[in-house]
Amino acid sequence: MTLTVKLFGMLKTLLKQDADLTVELSAEGQVSDLIEKIQALNPELGELLLKKKVLVSVNHDIAHGETVLTPTDEIALLPPFAGGATNRESETMSTVDAEEAMLVRVQRENFSIDEEIERVKQRSKRIGGIATFLGTARDRSQGRDVSSITFEHYEGMAQKKLREIRERALQDFDIIEALILHRYGAIDIGENIVLIVIGAEHRADAFKACKWCIDELKQITPIWKLEQTPEGEVWVEQHP
Repeated sequence: MTLTVKLFGMLKTLLKQDADLTVELSAEGQVSDLIEKIQALNPELGELLLKKKVLVSVNHDIAHGETVLTPTDEIALLPPFAGGATNRESETMSTVDAEEAMLVRVQRENFSIDEEIERVKQRSKRIGGIATFLGTARDRSQGRDVSSITFEHYEGMAQKKLREIRERALQDFDIIEALILHRYGAIDIGENIVLIVIGAEHRADAFKACKWCIDELKQITPIWKLEQTPEGEVWVEQHP
């Protein structure tokens, strides 16, 4: 069977191609067979897969070596995400409450901090404390000057992971509402990138949940950052 494998971030540079990778496997192939084929095509990438520095995603879920593959699967190779170490989505926008959908977004355009805070406040009159985290594009990173930043995301899987973070925050912390918003595409220095807004009865709970949300976002969300520097383009694998 012929499998199409999506590439993201620094893998495009490693393989010197922007197009998806095509791999031929037997009809009963597994992820371990896919990794073996890729290792034959590109030993460096194969080594990253074997060491789990690059992960395999099947239908928006991280796969294991024994995961069986079919020609209709959506397969992707995920390099380390921009913010951290290293079931097909059944929901559609038509089945998600419109207002709740606005609480978790990945979008190209900029956003209004005041409008997003007000969106959270309107969810409940019990909210007495709001904590926010705003990430902005800075002009220096890891000892290099940066002139601009471009964010790439895995459409569908990124939104799914952000929804999971919101749901876990609502479940695990004593909060009332959570909003998570991340931009993609080209972003100029000084512009907004990511916003977390947490509403709770008390400030301490809001602070704790806000910190957890941004830390978790950086760990599990398939978003990659490309920095423009005087030395050229640099894919950022990790940052604090």
